[in-house]
Amino acid sequence: MTHSCLTRRDFMKGAAALGALPVSMVELTFADARENFTFAYISDAHIQYISGNKFVRNWDRGLIRAVAETNLLNPKPDFVVFGGDLAQLGMKEELDHGAEMLSKLDYKTYCVMGEHDYYLDLGKYWSKLYGPHYYSWDHKGVHFVTLNSILTYDDWTHERWPTAMQRMIEMAGLDNPNGSPFMVGEEQRKWLAKDLAKVSKDTPIVLFSHSPIQKIYKGWNFWTEDAEEVQALLQPFTTATVVYGHVHQIQYNQIGNLSFNAVMATAWPWPYPQSYAQAESFLPKLTVPMNRADPFFERDATGWQLIDVHSGRVALHYKLYNNADRTVAFNPATGRPEDRTYQAAENRISPQLHY
Repeated sequence: MTHSCLTRRDFMKGAAALGALPVSMVELTFADARENFTFAYISDAHIQYISGNKFVRNWDRGLIRAVAETNLLNPKPDFVVFGGDLAQLGMKEELDHGAEMLSKLDYKTYCVMGEHDYYLDLGKYWSKLYGPHYYSWDHKGVHFVTLNSILTYDDWTHERWPTAMQRMIEMAGLDNPNGSPFMVGEEQRKWLAKDLAKVSKDTPIVLFSHSPIQKIYKGWNFWTEDAEEVQALLQPFTTATVVYGHVHQIQYNQIGNLSFNAVMATAWPWPYPQSYAQAESFLPKLTVPMNRADPFFERDATGWQLIDVHSGRVALHYKLYNNADRTVAFNPATGRPEDRTYQAAENRISPQLHY
């Protein structure tokens, strides 16, 4: 199956339509234009319950706007993906409130499990709303996979905490030494191996996870413990793309044939490194910094993306509140993603997640 790139005229037309959308718009373009399709991506709403019928208003506003403007997209996407962390503390009130907002979408919606959705009741109520924690489907020549990538060790999950809410709070903390690294787990890896065995190696694979399926920075749990094992299952395919949330910022990487791309949150940007006195000491060197957020403007560095997928490679066109636009796109000449704003043509450097 061959793919063709968008023309500049087509892209500009799409970008104009998405000028104020806090969503990710993904277009997969094929040689036969009748096979072209788009899907939208919304992630990390973190709906937080206060009391009675009160919720944190700012997080509500982000998701309400994303849903409303997704419904205005033209052309209409074939479906929507929600990338996890619908709730903040996994409470029924939060999940119901978020689900009510997502129900306003005019499209079929696929959901990814986030750790904030899971660790109160281990995903039981989330499953009543959205079904299995991992699954796959085919759409117009592309094989899509959704994994639950935020599991952890059984002893941490079942033996350490006096209450379920204490477990949830411990996992919800970012800079928390009591936290535990995420993983996909043996059961899902076996399932994924069987699922992919049925798929031709030249079929484009798009995998959705909440955590990165990489080992980026363990201190903030931007980390999946069995990332290499999952990557090995994807490597036999000609092209494979992993799209993930969780990190609330722009990230990208290329490992062999595998492309990795983060989407931004509708809730808040993360992190504010100047508020972490230890950040410079412990973070790996970032060769391409993201547009830093302004903590005095609650919507700064939250945003949306127009994502083109052609020839199995992903180009992300980021739209940021009060920031210049950015494009991260795969460069066939160098075999890796590059940031057109932060990596000058005369001085191409390693992408952000190559340390």
